[in-house]
Amino acid sequence: MASGGSIDKAHAAFWGRSRAPEATPTTIKTTGKIAEASPPSALQELRQALDNYQPQVSFISPRQNEVLSDNTVSVRFLVKDLPIFKNETFGLGPHLHVLLDNRGYQAVYDISQPLIFDNLEPGTHTIRAFASRPWHESFKNDGAFVQTTFHVFTKTQDNSPNPALPLLTYSRPQGSYGAEPILLDFYLTNVPLHLVAQADATDDIADWRIRCTVNGDSFVIDRWQPLYLKGFKPGKNWVQLEYLDDKGNPVPNVFNNTVRLVDYQPNGDDTLSKLVRGELSAAEVRGIVDPNYIPPAIDLEPLQDPTPALPPEPTPESELAPEPTLEPLQEPESTPEPTPSPLETPSPPLPNLEPSDRPSPPAPPLPPSEPSSDASPELTPTSLEPTTPTEAAERQDTIAPPVVSSERSPEAETESIPTVQPIPIDNTSLPSAAEPSSGQKRLRQVQQQLSRYLPRQRQVIAPPDPELPSTELPSTEPNSMPSVAVPDPLPPTLPEIIDANPSDAPNTIAPAPSLLK
Repeated sequence: MASGGSIDKAHAAFWGRSRAPEATPTTIKTTGKIAEASPPSALQELRQALDNYQPQVSFISPRQNEVLSDNTVSVRFLVKDLPIFKNETFGLGPHLHVLLDNRGYQAVYDISQPLIFDNLEPGTHTIRAFASRPWHESFKNDGAFVQTTFHVFTKTQDNSPNPALPLLTYSRPQGSYGAEPILLDFYLTNVPLHLVAQADATDDIADWRIRCTVNGDSFVIDRWQPLYLKGFKPGKNWVQLEYLDDKGNPVPNVFNNTVRLVDYQPNGDDTLSKLVRGELSAAEVRGIVDPNYIPPAIDLEPLQDPTPALPPEPTPESELAPEPTLEPLQEPESTPEPTPSPLETPSPPLPNLEPSDRPSPPAPPLPPSEPSSDASPELTPTSLEPTTPTEAAERQDTIAPPVVSSERSPEAETESIPTVQPIPIDNTSLPSAAEPSSGQKRLRQVQQQLSRYLPRQRQVIAPPDPELPSTELPSTEPNSMPSVAVPDPLPPTLPEIIDANPSDAPNTIAPAPSLLK
């Protein structure tokens, strides 16, 4: 039998709720494709920020050995010396791993709300919980683990661990992973330290081992420490953990033999996968271990794009706006006028004046009333078309009828005049006498004959007054040709003859009474 000191050590080691991990690192041999790897450097740095915490976890409900009258249980926790939260940016933070019977754990990031398990089978059930770091590594200090056993309607022998035997709680790996190495972690209860178990070979304290099997390849772990493994195949993998004694025999307690499925999909984009691959640094994600951490403000000025600036792409010439060209100032060119034919004589341009601004030419003085057969005939043409009957009458006064000699016959006169288009003369504006004389009749005959030989729409322009600028009327007809001066076959002017006594001078023609002033 062991001595009293050995018994005290055995009781302290064997019946302790949890023990601190041993300092001696675990070394495993490569078995098949599975091999041990170094922990990611970012996780080792973050781990130091949580080493000062000694979390204490306990249940508020349900109580130990409580019998429930319902198949739904509400679980509430009390956690001390560890902030429980989730960083919203990275989706990680300190939390609890909670296991009902031998099911996979659920991560609890908010202990202010109860965790509900419903549709439970009648009988005995056990809930285990322990504090975990953001990357799912368990805290292994005393008080970090808690378990309670309760009953739904009645007690049974199922899911009720023996408190006198060591207990293994499987933690990781579980679920999906996007990068290697993958964490292997578990929790031990009622397990002595190797130093104590090996102190006296004659005592009743048995040493222990953990056998791990991954996809059929097995190896033994003799230290209670987290391990990182590599060699998983893409897709579904299975991992089994067994608690053994020092002789390699399984210890028959509930939950001491557990198997989990692991889905490995390389190149995952979650935060943990990026931390494992080294794509995120500890400084970037320090908010997952410190709820009060405020990232430093980023100074955008020193940041520069290392990529050299590319030259701008050439823009098609069609899209470029024409550049303005500076040219010397030039006088505005007038609109080019149509070039007259050699047979036409261009008239000089006249300023464009409104009808209301055009000055009326002064009426020429009337010639003396005595007829003179030797005087050279003169004709005063009008320069503008009459716009009103009054203006037409005034301008008709300036037109003197031609003098027709008695010795010349109309036939001879017709032969000497070239054939031209007659210009219409509005005779309606001329007042007629009540009883026209023979001289007046003769004057009308001569006017009718002359109208056949004058060109149509011919405008006779009076000589401009030297003190007033000459004017030019714009054409009112569309596509009208410019005015062309046609040589007058008749003498430029004709004398005006006043018929004082028609009976005494049968060969003379007197003007119409309306033309005399």
